[in-house]
Amino acid sequence: MTLIGGWVAQRTGDRRHLVLGFAAGLMLGVVGFDLLPEALHQAPEEVHGVPQALLMFAAGFLAIHIVERAVAIHRGHEGEYAEHTHGQRPAQVDGHAHGHAHGRARAGVDGRQGIGLTAAFALVGHSVMDGFAIGAAFQAGTTVGTVVAIAVVAHDFADGFNTYTITRLYGNNRRRALTLLAADALAPVTGAAITLLFTIPEHLLGLYLGFFAGFLLYLATSDILPEAHSPHPSRTTLLCTLGGVGFMWLVIGLAG
Repeated sequence: MTLIGGWVAQRTGDRRHLVLGFAAGLMLGVVGFDLLPEALHQAPEEVHGVPQALLMFAAGFLAIHIVERAVAIHRGHEGEYAEHTHGQRPAQVDGHAHGHAHGRARAGVDGRQGIGLTAAFALVGHSVMDGFAIGAAFQAGTTVGTVVAIAVVAHDFADGFNTYTITRLYGNNRRRALTLLAADALAPVTGAAITLLFTIPEHLLGLYLGFFAGFLLYLATSDILPEAHSPHPSRTTLLCTLGGVGFMWLVIGLAG
């Protein structure tokens, strides 16, 4: 199902805005209906009146925001540098300046690609946790394990879709996206196998899920939704976003 989700994402062609709108809806649904409730359940202890899971949620949101702002500031400085040096110095000096500008532009691109890879690796980590959930559920009983496994299989379509979409959105090539998609497909199996050896403490798992929820929320609202609506500010894109949220509501409801 993960591979099918990635295949659907890469076959959309000029309907990219619809894909991004749907992906943002899936991510919002995952955060609101799956990650945050589970994080609050597993890490409910409060620090100065706020659950630890929500503190980690805010930390995840701010962490990716700081990283993106750093990349944006870098790009802004490189633009100013190029503007002030172009046509104002001898050719040799201009060449040196443009060399620096090109190097900074390359760093900006690499930084943006790094954000996409980090997000995709986080999704792979989430899929590993899905595998843990399957393993733990089967330890509780075959019926419980089967229900959780079915829910995770449905959920993995969205994971594959998001992994490929996010990786490509941030400028990574198709080969990297497919490699991460394959890793995401293997991750639940790996997670389930690891539960045969040990289990992650519930509290730490809750903190991780809270942090990851903040990470995903930032990507969905600050990057993917604006990107979806910038070329095609249509009602269809909005409907795709609502459809993504509704799909995740259906999946989580079936899992319950």
